[in-house]
Amino acid sequence: MSKGLVLIPTYNERENAELIIRKVMSLPRAFDLLIIDDGSPDGTAAIVRSLQAEFPDRLFLEERTGKQGLGTAYIHGFRWALARGYEYVFEMDADFSHNPDDLLRLYDACAVDGYDLAIGSRYIEGVNVVNWPMSRVLMSYFASWYVKLVTGMPVNDATAGFKCYTARVLRAIDLSKIHFVGYAFQIEMKWLAYKLGFRIKEVPIIFTDRTRGTSKMSSGIFQEALFGVLQMKISSWVHPVKPAATESTE
Repeated sequence: MSKGLVLIPTYNERENAELIIRKVMSLPRAFDLLIIDDGSPDGTAAIVRSLQAEFPDRLFLEERTGKQGLGTAYIHGFRWALARGYEYVFEMDADFSHNPDDLLRLYDACAVDGYDLAIGSRYIEGVNVVNWPMSRVLMSYFASWYVKLVTGMPVNDATAGFKCYTARVLRAIDLSKIHFVGYAFQIEMKWLAYKLGFRIKEVPIIFTDRTRGTSKMSSGIFQEALFGVLQMKISSWVHPVKPAATESTE
């Protein structure tokens, strides 16, 4: 079995599904791939199923009913990965905004350099975002600045969604108590890893906005992040972050 599992949540990603699967499967390091599909009405899951025979024991599909949110999809994937003994678990988008080639660099940051969490960072070497309108670039950049200011967490791209976790990080976080589902989910997971003392590495990447399919971004996601960060910080004063008890993986 591969030591690394890539998690890709999908909702209406018919235009990208086969392309992203084939790209991940073509990488020089063998990664397994789990697609978590939230009942896409466009037939995304059917495309994944059609490719499973071509990539037996490497391509997996979990189908959920209805659109339940990015955070819950990843938590489902984390538990699935831990139950099957994967050592490195990756988050990645389906739309090629994250370059699959960078999976190798995130893997090396953890498996070779010894970090516990590797983040594909848009803002560690300037601003490396392609095809976003300036308003969205500024919103994202200052959201990360705001998180850093409020929490003191030494991460330049707090909302990044391209990451590699070691299994020990996911086992230490109480996944049953994650509060958020959108951008704030990405912040909360980094915050918990930081508060638990894990070593975090930001790996510079170039983020390219999708060219196929429809963005799932909304103003509500940013609002969740804005108020969620304050909630996280205040909550940590009252209830200090502690390692999870034995976290169920099923």
